Amino acid sequence: MKHRVKKVSLGGGAKGLIINVPGAQVMTLEFQFIAGEFLVSKKKWEVPHLMEHMLLGANDKYPKARLFQQEFEKNGAYCNASTGAYGISYVAECADFEWERITDLLLLAITKPKFLEQEYKGEYGNVEEELISRNNNYFRQLSLAMRKKYGLCAETDKHRIELMKNIELKDIVNHYKKTHSASNMRFIVAGNIPPGKEKKIKNMIDQAQFASEIGRIELPDEMPKMLKTPLVIENKTVENLHFYIDIIANKPIKKPSERRALGATNHLLTGTLYSRILGEARERGWAYSLSSDVAYNKDFSIWWFGGQISRKNIGGIFDLIVKEIKDIEAGNISDEEIEQAKEYALGSFQRGAQTVGSIANSYSWKYCYENSVIKYDKIPELIKGVTKEQCVSVARKILKDKTWSIGFLGTADKELVKNLESKIQQIF
Repeated sequence: MKHRVKKVSLGGGAKGLIINVPGAQVMTLEFQFIAGEFLVSKKKWEVPHLMEHMLLGANDKYPKARLFQQEFEKNGAYCNASTGAYGISYVAECADFEWERITDLLLLAITKPKFLEQEYKGEYGNVEEELISRNNNYFRQLSLAMRKKYGLCAETDKHRIELMKNIELKDIVNHYKKTHSASNMRFIVAGNIPPGKEKKIKNMIDQAQFASEIGRIELPDEMPKMLKTPLVIENKTVENLHFYIDIIANKPIKKPSERRALGATNHLLTGTLYSRILGEARERGWAYSLSSDVAYNKDFSIWWFGGQISRKNIGGIFDLIVKEIKDIEAGNISDEEIEQAKEYALGSFQRGAQTVGSIANSYSWKYCYENSVIKYDKIPELIKGVTKEQCVSVARKILKDKTWSIGFLGTADKELVKNLESKIQQIF
């Protein structure tokens, strides 16, 4: 979908993007604050999450959360919120005919929450249930445990449940006051937004009564520490092994061309059922699924590989991963593979531009956390410009730091873990 992006700065320090998608029948809104768990003590870890749950509840106009939700959703509109280590986002999507009503309601919720005692008790139980359900996700368990061992801003869901008892309602109110100001907010509004509507949107956000001004909060400085030995979470009820291999670049990969090249390289390895690692593993009957991707952080980047594999096949999987990564490092990529990866990326890019929401999402992370606006219309050019030399170069860039760690969850004896660790060691 064709669209136009405009950066705007409003009173009180609020900044955002207005994305005009001519003819769109829906509008999406996102309001993001640097207000995540890194801002609270370990003892109070769950304060941001509980606050996020309560904020879309009772407010100055609606005395109960259910009444607010009833009003919000009566014409099919959607709203939600999410909390992470760094930020909290509040999102909404609605039909174009009620954009003004929904924008007003979302701003009301964000700026005038009541934080009632009875709703605190209810959401306390809901958050507890959410964490219990999340703790059943073994990949999540392993990922969080590894991040915590690295010294990053992370906590396991099991421990988060235990820490909840340290929280009082006043902690939530204080965290809200310290984080939810206009100057600490970034927003993205996307839909059919001609000049008159754009002016209304800006006025509505500008006139919303946010908490006292505190400025934009800076993200923490972080650098993961390589584990001296593999992390093993023993769970005898899990017959196979869940694993993560993290290859860490001690300097962040920021150049768009390098990110595109690394994306293409990663795609060659696990992106499809004919890829080098996943395709071979599937052909041999070794793995139902196997994934890899790149996590881009402010101070570092992590190229990870993960899956759940039976004990009888995991040795072969690790040999295959080692072989293919070393092959890439050696420059063994064909022109045909590069072209296939670029064609796939171009098709994926076009599929990702089908809705207003998907367009807004493509801008969200970089704008809210990296303070930059992607050049959307230049993306096809970046994809087409990826070369074999770039792919090999960026892979070598990550591997040269020789910073890596592995983690396992399931049933694994020391001999097997040691054997798998020695296989990965061969990459470096």
